[in-house]
Amino acid sequence: MKNIIFFGDSLTAGYGLRANESFPALLQQRLDREQLPYRAFNYGVSGETSAGGRQRLASVLSRHSVDAFVLALGANDGLRGIPVRETSQNLQFIIDAVKRQYPPAQLVLAGLEFPFDLGPLGGHRLANYAAEFKALFRTLAEKNRLPFVPFLLQGVLGRRDLNLPDGVHPNAAGQQVLADNVWQVLGPLLKVPVGS
Repeated sequence: MKNIIFFGDSLTAGYGLRANESFPALLQQRLDREQLPYRAFNYGVSGETSAGGRQRLASVLSRHSVDAFVLALGANDGLRGIPVRETSQNLQFIIDAVKRQYPPAQLVLAGLEFPFDLGPLGGHRLANYAAEFKALFRTLAEKNRLPFVPFLLQGVLGRRDLNLPDGVHPNAAGQQVLADNVWQVLGPLLKVPVGS
């Protein structure tokens, strides 16, 4: 069996849901249905920033051999207004570390957008931050030539029926959409014979 590490925050962890309702667990079900020889490991930690991910990465990489690595961090950086440059540096550190330790591993980067409706009071500064935050993921993906999920929360953000009452975290149906968003990019990579 090969290993897929899903490395993220509450969106990956499936905050407020049963473990089998998180998108990594849903993707495991799909892998099993398609008889693909992969095990999905959910290393989502609620509240985690890119800096926190950077700190715990070594312990995760030492636990399993890594054949695929889905990086889905940054949402909490956006919520806290952490400088985009800092988030970008932390994510680059994670990408470099995975490539260094497991050179053949498939890396996938999940993009995020600033989660708030800026509205009329959003202000020019916040609008600039939101634009820079959104762009950092595509820039990293292009720089590192990584397969890229443009927006992890595509089709879920702002949909009351697909989120928990807090309006921030996807419910079970929302997690299914996240699973579909990730599978569109990840699925074809897993079906390609190694070395081709």
